[in-house]
Amino acid sequence: MFIKRGKPWSLKDHQATSEGIYFNRRKFMTGSGLLIGGAALGLAGCSEQSSSDAVVSQSASTSDFTDPTLDLYPAKRNEAYQIERAITDEGINSSYNNFYEFGSHKQIAKAAQALKTRPWQVTIDGMVEKEMVLDIDELIRSVMLEERLYRHRCVEAWSMTIPWTGFAFKDLIAKAKPLSGAKYIRMETFHDPSVASGQKQSWYPWPYVEGVTMEEASNDLAFLVTGAYGKPAAKQFGAPLRLALPWKYGFKSIKSITRFTFTDKRPVSFWEQLAAREYGFWANVNPEVDHPRWSQASERVLGTNDRIPTKIYNGYGEQVAHLYKDLDLPKTVLYR
Repeated sequence: MFIKRGKPWSLKDHQATSEGIYFNRRKFMTGSGLLIGGAALGLAGCSEQSSSDAVVSQSASTSDFTDPTLDLYPAKRNEAYQIERAITDEGINSSYNNFYEFGSHKQIAKAAQALKTRPWQVTIDGMVEKEMVLDIDELIRSVMLEERLYRHRCVEAWSMTIPWTGFAFKDLIAKAKPLSGAKYIRMETFHDPSVASGQKQSWYPWPYVEGVTMEEASNDLAFLVTGAYGKPAAKQFGAPLRLALPWKYGFKSIKSITRFTFTDKRPVSFWEQLAAREYGFWANVNPEVDHPRWSQASERVLGTNDRIPTKIYNGYGEQVAHLYKDLDLPKTVLYR
């Protein structure tokens, strides 16, 4: 249970990261599908761009679409989740993103506007009392939305802070009513090559898949995101539903989720299929375990370019370290 006294990971309001730098991955595959050395895998769900690039936000969509849940924003901020850095400027965070479903170029925010977020359904299946398909708007209106300020740490050693809006992952688990034997939750994103041209690239293992343990998903910090910066999430952020796991590297935070499968088998994620040595299942932020090709000891804060020491579990150790204390994990727990 969270209380309002200061936490080791707490940040102040004026210090959280912006929209435009968020979630970019550098190009890492050749057209033939062969992984290549230095440029190959240093991306895993995050990258950055300069603030001079044009902002592509929800309001900048080329359609006349109005989000049906717009009246729910801005949601009340939960003051238990604070940050000590400035919120990253929205212009930085929304103007440069990577969404491989729409291609591998750096101006992916514009391409992502092709994503059709309505109608949108979320399937809950596997080891549950009753499988179900939920309309996204009915799901969003059935939970209590709140805003949380979270750090975000990319495996590429940069960081930002974001005002996410959404609801606790454990609220969805309560709806799903999983069976006692369920140990993991496998998630996948949409798969529609007619809309997302990047999904025509057969050397990627579409659809994008991620997974967490039941214990991780039930932790208070695990957050299902529906909005950011006081409004429904922009498409390049992973609208209409994405995950935020602030103690893990960013590639674990799957975008545009369409399915939650409860299972007793550990899922194999998108990046793990491509390069398990560099992007494995656990992906917990750990300054003492370097990426195979670069240090994780420090990080660059986007928007300021300050270089600061990386904290174990991205500063959220008080809330999550107990999840791993009884596991017999190798030192390279990030990647395996």
